[in-house]
Amino acid sequence: MNEPETAVVIEDEQDIRDLISVILTKAGFVVHTAATGAAGLAIVRAHRPSVVTVDVGLPDIDGLEVTRGIREFSDAFIVLLTARSDELDVLRGLETGADEYLTKPFRPKELRERIARGFNRANPDIPAGR
Repeated sequence: MNEPETAVVIEDEQDIRDLISVILTKAGFVVHTAATGAAGLAIVRAHRPSVVTVDVGLPDIDGLEVTRGIREFSDAFIVLLTARSDELDVLRGLETGADEYLTKPFRPKELRERIARGFNRANPDIPAGR
């Protein structure tokens, strides 16, 4: 039997963090959460997740910097979540190494589908169903 994949949610707003955790848990991931960028980076290092969601507006380290930091040691599928929707913001986010960029408020089903598609594309040897 395959072990479940791991996901990390880096989000300072408790309600959003809980919502994303539920979405990822229902998709079959073991989920770890962090409310700050520094804690998130530490959790990503410790757990080596397959998927990471990162809020751009974190209280300590900008989410773009967190994404750059994750990319130094991980090839996890990264989804940036933010209220910033300008084209320049989207491009900056993707240039940091993020695989997806979703604006808040996001639709939970859309987030789950984007993660499932990206994860399955990046991990073709792992059975689908996420």
